Amino acid sequence: MFNEMMRAEIWLQDHLESQKGIEDLASRLGYSTSQVRRRFKQCFGLSPSAYRDSLRLEKAARLLAFTPLPIQTIATRCGYQNHSAFSRAFQRYHNQTPRQYRQAIRLKLGGNPFCMQDTREAPAFEIQQVPVRHALVTRLYHPTRSSNLSMLKKWHHHAKGTEGLSERLKNGRMLALMHNIPLPSDTERIDVGPLVNQHEAPGIPVPPSFRVVKVPSQYYACVALEALEDITDVLHYLISEGLPAKHYHATGEALQVEWAADDIVMRLPVQKIKKQRYEQ
Repeated sequence: MFNEMMRAEIWLQDHLESQKGIEDLASRLGYSTSQVRRRFKQCFGLSPSAYRDSLRLEKAARLLAFTPLPIQTIATRCGYQNHSAFSRAFQRYHNQTPRQYRQAIRLKLGGNPFCMQDTREAPAFEIQQVPVRHALVTRLYHPTRSSNLSMLKKWHHHAKGTEGLSERLKNGRMLALMHNIPLPSDTERIDVGPLVNQHEAPGIPVPPSFRVVKVPSQYYACVALEALEDITDVLHYLISEGLPAKHYHATGEALQVEWAADDIVMRLPVQKIKKQRYEQ
């Protein structure tokens, strides 16, 4: 049952902008709507509709924090057709209006942690266009923020179905998609698993709790890390000083961390800042 509800949860995430309802999800899974609601709540503690509302409002928070998009545009991208309805829902969830949240979170993220500690230098980073990649990933839910970084290298101990992976994949280069960091979240989740060759992706055996994801080509701020525990501070630096200095901003999409035995690379999706001013 869990694998089916995980697919249901991923479907909800992938359809935040659409107006498709639970009936469409139930039809896709081959269940009645009442079965989907009951089983989903057993797994995630919320109804599918309430869970999707949480995903929408947490996505809105990321877009408000990291992008210059107008609030109306953010509302539409998060599945709200009515600006007033979006503002009311956002305030119920975050206890602030969208405009108040944007101002407060930018102040909170504005401190450069490398200026506060004299022993460390700000990390070097490059803006690079990374080609398309494919990964065979499973989804981990609700890792605590303090532990989700250190557990990444031992992800296969926390995931279900890893016994179906070949030793070559288990020991290969790994990718993690971290959907909420550095913002707080009630729907904490990480997609993690081995990178696979583009040509082998269509025919690779996929364990029930895994799926093949295509990571599109786009621009990233790329940083070589010494340790996974550095991710949060490096993110704060990029958002507060590093990216603005190069006239870029984060897009709000999932942070990517890629590693092998002897290196760790963090990739933050970015866009060039356009000439218009940020909406306050």
